[in-house]
Amino acid sequence: MSYSQGFPETAVNSKKVVHKKKIKKDKWVPYLFILPSFLIILGFLFYPIATVFYYSLQNYDVSAPYYNSFAGLDNFIKIFTQDQMFIPSLINSLKWVVSEVGLQLIFGMILALLLNQTFKFRGLARAVAFIPWAISGVLASVMWSMMFNEHMGVINDMLMKLGLINEPMAFLASTSTAFGAVVIAELWRGIPFFAITLLASLQSIPNELYEAARVDGASRWKSFIYVTLPQLKNTIILTTLLRVVWEFNNVDLLFNLTGGGPAHSTTTLTMYIADLAVHGSNFGYGSALTVVSFGILLIFAILYLRLSRYEKE
Repeated sequence: MSYSQGFPETAVNSKKVVHKKKIKKDKWVPYLFILPSFLIILGFLFYPIATVFYYSLQNYDVSAPYYNSFAGLDNFIKIFTQDQMFIPSLINSLKWVVSEVGLQLIFGMILALLLNQTFKFRGLARAVAFIPWAISGVLASVMWSMMFNEHMGVINDMLMKLGLINEPMAFLASTSTAFGAVVIAELWRGIPFFAITLLASLQSIPNELYEAARVDGASRWKSFIYVTLPQLKNTIILTTLLRVVWEFNNVDLLFNLTGGGPAHSTTTLTMYIADLAVHGSNFGYGSALTVVSFGILLIFAILYLRLSRYEKE
């Protein structure tokens, strides 16, 4: 009798053991499915990064292969002690990032608040507002180059009709106006990025918070300061960080509109690196500058997230 009562319990236990082994075996199946994608990402992302770090320690010049050799830290020492273009190009990069990200955030916030209102043809207005973000950098460069043209540009024509200037100006060829002109062009192109992300966050804010603020007698401005901005905090922090990295590495609009000129007034660090590595074929020194650029962005990202207390109340 005891044998017949114990047999079912033994069978159940054996089934549990088999089931647990099957679970342990099956848990690796999802990882096997994503392994090919992981290897592709590893090849296309981490291999180039490792190559850049390797070349930064080399004297690697395609135009003079007989000089190629191990350089150690010589390239980095040269950057901070001998390179006359490093500091000016870094300053231009900082000016570019601060002006672009700051203005894009302000105007993107305004656009998001407007598009969050209820009005006729709101869907169409949202679609039109996001068009600049979908336009390629090369196409945007051609368009703005024509608009800034000294002889047939619409901007010169408009300013002369308004009486703001007496004669056409070569905006992209003057050291006093080239940087501002390119900032305006990139501003038009970058505002939709902030508008899209901020609009999505605005739509997720509960209406009860605004109703409670109205009950307490808060004005629209106070509701924006004490309700809207705190709810948008993490979105603003993340999008600003992403945009800083993007604009710091941005090269297409600057290259196509000014080529870094006139007189290097629009030469950012990224443009300087591209000129050395691509046009000058000095991949070793260009890679060292890239590593320095990466270090600057990494330090900024860590400090920014810590000081801004991302995802913390």
